[in-house]
Amino acid sequence: MTIMPAKGRKTGTAVIVFPGGGFRKVFIGLEGTEICDWLTRKGVTCIVSKYRAPGGNDFWDDTLNRRITPHIPRALQDAQRTIRLVRSKAGELGIDPHRIGVLGMSAGGYLVAQTSNILTPTYRPIDAIDKISSRPDFAVALYPGHICRDDGSFDRSLPVTKAAPPTFIAQAWDDATDPICNSLMYAAALDKAGVSTEVHLFAKGGHAFALRHKDEPVGQWPQLVELWLKQIGML
Repeated sequence: MTIMPAKGRKTGTAVIVFPGGGFRKVFIGLEGTEICDWLTRKGVTCIVSKYRAPGGNDFWDDTLNRRITPHIPRALQDAQRTIRLVRSKAGELGIDPHRIGVLGMSAGGYLVAQTSNILTPTYRPIDAIDKISSRPDFAVALYPGHICRDDGSFDRSLPVTKAAPPTFIAQAWDDATDPICNSLMYAAALDKAGVSTEVHLFAKGGHAFALRHKDEPVGQWPQLVELWLKQIGML
């Protein structure tokens, strides 16, 4: 993981960023360090997670022309371990251990959903750090994938419960890579579980818009996240 300290006024909040990449690769720049550049300017300590890929979670294999589901969810293991590590180093990093959130895009958005709801360890304990909670205190899922399956059903391996943290979701209706049903179905599941959820759906923006469309409505999502973080007392 790469740690980027907060700049200027420090809020005590930290965000762990899970970039996208379809679990075939990890887009560290567009959906990692660029996101952290924005967050650190807002006084947030930012951590980019370079989870294991390919094979860290289910992914589409172009050679075999089919979806591959690994027996061991290495990306989720890495995500849980990263949250625990950051929480264990709260004093050293100058952050509040109860103000640690996750933000993910595309495949990273799926990791956001997984870490928000799968709170039991997915790997054998390594050391005392693994006794620390891996539950994030808030979550931001941008154009998430893998939740709405190929047949239109909700991912049965994702047990959404009231234990999930307050969640912000944003996606564009014209996303041709991860259809809008991912956000709609996840938001509905969170609402049914009684989890505080904010949802923003944009007419245009496509997939992987990240911070690249500042002059379009979809480009306003960072400001919306900032307002939401202030509302829930994290900024």
